[in-house]
This record gives sequence, C-alpha cells and structure tokens, in this order.
Amino acid sequence: MQVTVVDHVVGAQSAQGVAVVIDVFRAFSVAAYAFSRGAATVIPVAEVDYARELKRQHPDWLLIGERHARPLPGFDCGNSPADLEKLDVAGRTIIHTTHAGTQGFTSVPASVETLTGALVNAGAIVRYIQALRPEAVTLVRMGHEARENCDEDDLCAELLRSRLLGEPMPVGGIREQLRKASSAVKFFDPACDWAPERDFDLCTRVDEFDFVLQRDSSASPPRLRKIDVPQPRIETP
Repeated sequence: MQVTVVDHVVGAQSAQGVAVVIDVFRAFSVAAYAFSRGAATVIPVAEVDYARELKRQHPDWLLIGERHARPLPGFDCGNSPADLEKLDVAGRTIIHTTHAGTQGFTSVPASVETLTGALVNAGAIVRYIQALRPEAVTLVRMGHEARENCDEDDLCAELLRSRLLGEPMPVGGIREQLRKASSAVKFFDPACDWAPERDFDLCTRVDEFDFVLQRDSSASPPRLRKIDVPQPRIETP
C-alpha cells in the first residue's frame, strides 16, 4: 500500500486510490457527531450560494457551516459540534459548507472513493482501508482555510499514515499537543463565542466512533454515507 500525503484543494484534485480528506477543526468532526446523533445524511457543499439554494428547495433540511470559522447569516448552525448538540438532527438531512473541509471533499474526482478524515474516527478509517487493501491511499490535509497547513490536520494525517503502514503511533498526548496549536487558540478565547471550548474537547477525542463517512456519488447531490466498521472481537481462551 502506497500512502501519499497531499495538501489543500490542489491535493484533493490529484487524489488517487482511496482518498481521505482531513479537517479536524472542525468540518469532519462535526459530520461525525451529526451521524452519531442519528442524522440521515450530510451533504458537503463547496459554495455558500448553492447551500442556500438547496435549503430553499428543501426547507426541512438543516443548513450549517462557516466562512472564516464564523457562522453564516440565516444558517441553522455554525460549524461547531457543540452548537450542533442544540439541534434535533435525528433523521434529518444536513447541508454543510465550510472554508476548508467541504472544499476539498467536493474537489476529489468522482471516480475516487472518498472518506472524511478526523481524529474522532481515525481507527475506523484505518480498519476500513486495510480491509479494502487498495494499492494507493491519498491523505488530503485541508489545513487552515484550505490555504496553509495546521497542526491538527498534519497530526491526523501522520496518525492515519503510521497506522496504515503498521507503525502504531501513541495518541495519549495528542490533546495536550493540540491545545498549544495556534489553530486551537480560538477555543479558549471567550470573545470567540462561535468556537466554544467544548468544540476542542469533542474534536480531539481520538477513536470516538467506529464508523467511516464515505461519499455516495450515486446520489444527487452527492452526500455522505455512514458505514459501520466495528473493532475486531478479541477471543478469550
């Protein structure tokens, strides 16, 4: 298995094999928490105008997302797993547009199997890919606003890469390491009410969920599909 690490939208456009588009703070952590609370599906959207148009066509769908990390006017929620907890998402379709994660996700060629990437389901992503045995895996680090690298996406890519190659990486210090990251400052600044401290806690829970989120390109518009990837049973003597 060849594992390649690339960056931003250009990297997403070049993805081959199985692509994992990584956005830890916060897009693909948000998507995972939405599914964990029973959301029917999440539709990743690049353009704000298109997201609004989908909402106009389907008023019963939830509209969430951000630009420059801030919630957008008229949206039901920002790009915050903590704020998402205030909404009843069970059985709902969610339209999701963000400055980085959804830009990259929608840029991966339709012929490439594509997964979301986050710390919260890193173990499930690795198990799923290992079961597929692809020749190539592309890890796409979306970074800050899809234009510069950030610690959390770099670290998530390294965790996935090391596990895929059979080189286990310690995870015990990840939360404290990321607490010092420049991208985490907003979570601890009371003035940044659009980035509650609970978001940091939720986004840094490594291996919280045993499922992957895969792009379903057969749907129109393409959306995320939840696939359970349970941990293998350990037989007791």
